[in-house]
Order: sequence, then structure tokens, then C-alpha cells
Amino acid sequence: MKHKPPKDRKFGKGVVKCRRCGTTDGVIRKYKLYICRRCINEVGPEMGFKVYE
Repeated sequence: MKHKPPKDRKFGKGVVKCRRCGTTDGVIRKYKLYICRRCINEVGPEMGFKVYE
């Protein structure tokens, strides 16, 4: 049985990718950051954000 390749997304959660690592999970789009929540914990302090644990 043949399978179709996944279609290109035009809108929704699967379109937006993290600029740093390329994942589509947990991407922060506010202020046009487009960085996932895991990367924001690593590079956030360098960008001027406070990281609370």
C-alpha cells in the first residue's frame, strides 16, 4: 500500500519552526521571537530575559 507524502502546511502550529533548533513544539511567537521554550531557557539571559526556575 502506497502512502502520500505529508502535505505542506500553510497555517497552524506545524508551520512555525524554532530559529535555533528547528522544532515545532513550544515555539514562542510573541514579539516575533520564533524560538522554542527549551532554547529560550538557554539563550534567554543573553537576550535580556530573566529565567525563573
